[in-house]
Amino acid sequence: MHSNAPPRFTQAFVYILSSSYKRLYTGVTTNLGHRVHQHKTTADPNSFTSHYKINKLVYYECFENIEEAIAREKQIKGWLRIKKIQLIIAINPTWKDLSLEWGQPIAPFDESRLGKPGTL
Repeated sequence: MHSNAPPRFTQAFVYILSSSYKRLYTGVTTNLGHRVHQHKTTADPNSFTSHYKINKLVYYECFENIEEAIAREKQIKGWLRIKKIQLIIAINPTWKDLSLEWGQPIAPFDESRLGKPGTL
């Protein structure tokens, strides 16, 4: 049977969590928001992330499919700690929790706050 439906697109994510003491955890998921919530609420109290209070999302990448994400997760897990830290710092130098602003309201656009366009 042949289908004219477009191919299914399922995003997948590789993510790195950190504790306040910079202990790292690298994972993969197809639902980043849900997975981060699980880590933050210690859904599994016996897990590595729960035991070491690793619950701050400091890095993530998005992929078109889970196979690519798993390959990248394996690559990152094979790295030395310093290389993982360099990856995080390249996009998140202050180690801010990237999930803290999720679901927060966004201020409406205010044109009066725009400056005049500059000339080159």
